[in-house]
Amino acid sequence: MSSASLLASSPAPVQRLSPDALRAALSLRDLTDPAQGQHAMQTLLSDVVQAVSRAWKVPARIHRPGPVVTVEDNYDRLGFSTGDVTRDVRYSRYLSPTVMLRSHTSAAMPPVLRALNSDTDADALHVIPGLSYRRDAIDRTHVGEPHQLDLWRVGCAARMGLADLHGLLELVVHAVLPGAQWRTVRSPHPYTTLGVQLDVRVGHEWLELAEAGLVAPGILAQAGLSPNAWSGVALGMGLDRALMLRKGIQDIRLLRSADPRVAGQMQDLSPYRVVSALPSITRDLSVVVPADADEETLGDQVRETLGVQAGELESVSVLARTGPDELPEGAVRRLGLVAGQVNALLRIVIRPLTRTMTDAEANALRDRVYLAVHRGPHLELISR
Repeated sequence: MSSASLLASSPAPVQRLSPDALRAALSLRDLTDPAQGQHAMQTLLSDVVQAVSRAWKVPARIHRPGPVVTVEDNYDRLGFSTGDVTRDVRYSRYLSPTVMLRSHTSAAMPPVLRALNSDTDADALHVIPGLSYRRDAIDRTHVGEPHQLDLWRVGCAARMGLADLHGLLELVVHAVLPGAQWRTVRSPHPYTTLGVQLDVRVGHEWLELAEAGLVAPGILAQAGLSPNAWSGVALGMGLDRALMLRKGIQDIRLLRSADPRVAGQMQDLSPYRVVSALPSITRDLSVVVPADADEETLGDQVRETLGVQAGELESVSVLARTGPDELPEGAVRRLGLVAGQVNALLRIVIRPLTRTMTDAEANALRDRVYLAVHRGPHLELISR
């Protein structure tokens, strides 16, 4: 991979994050940071870092840079192509054509690599925990601001290879889920070679835990580090998923719950004891949306419009999508569909974590979701 391809200019985004959305993102508590209060996620993070650092006998260096990064560090210097779909404004949160909220904690590594020195950084484990910012679906396992962990062992003291990669995977699995079965599935990444997806067996299922690979020579070269002397292994893991698997938690919203019965259980890694489950309320919505809308972009629109009230939604899913050419002419007129739009059937599941919701409240919330995503000229509201 050449330096020219790594640093190809990024396409200018056409949509920027609103000031209110930026303030909301930056005010969100980082559960990995002890300075913002104790949380079980910090214990899990510490267990992983200590297991790897001690086994490899290398120092662990924790980096906590701010979430605002350059597009160059987030994408270009990590080898993403200019046409990569992840760059699209539907999935990334841009502040300007050259600055964004990081979409992964890996965005902190290009500056770290540029600062390395063979005299003082011969071999070290670089640890980058924290929030990343995406546009994502609303369901029990996804949020728009997931916690991530990047572990990069980079050095020039010894050549790292496949054995080191497998060693890292084994150490991480046994720190997160002691004794769990694990496997790897080939999964190429732009900033690694021999990239793999790490799966763990939970019950009868194989679930993704992390992705990893050897640091690509081109990534080192563009940071001024000779690939002939320097090498490394890199792993990225979702800490929300890891903690949920460790404690047996089924709903990601519980990690931030203010209910004392739940919050008290988020102070350690003991198995989660289920707090009385409240009944769910389901509403189906027929809406007009852009043809390229998906669960990730629709979920993000709902989060931005509803703010904290979005936490009362268990899921927002797309049941069906129908284009104008698949509908009777009368239905097209009734919906007001135009070119570039489709009729989508959405299902929202409402289940507040700490209270029972009345039908009237559920209908009002249904209408707020409807107004957040519907792009047709005619409205079908049920709470007015």
